[in-house]
Amino acid sequence: MSQVSVYQAELGLPSGIGPMQADECQIHPLVFKEFVDALLAWHRRTSHAVMVALSDGFVTTVLVLAERAGIEVNWLPAGVAEDGGLKDVQVPAAQVSSEGTWTAALKCKSRELGRFMPA
Repeated sequence: MSQVSVYQAELGLPSGIGPMQADECQIHPLVFKEFVDALLAWHRRTSHAVMVALSDGFVTTVLVLAERAGIEVNWLPAGVAEDGGLKDVQVPAAQVSSEGTWTAALKCKSRELGRFMPA
């Protein structure tokens, strides 16, 4: 739960995850979806290897929780509108070429982690 507070502060958004009671938390789906989407966008922009390494576990855990809550997360990279059209933004070429790899790696990690988390 301490990590939730860290990322809430980093993103400037509430997580939608309620307090721990009897080893479980209530999650507000709409607030959590906004948090997860912002977390993915933040993680996608993070280029510092140490920050990526430190945040990977939290991000994959959040992805498993989102999936189990039936929340569809926004995997679109910066510059792609929700309707599939393009927005006018500058994106480094290295980011564009690695975007599919980034998404695939996170999806794989969250599937693997999900096998070890109770339903």
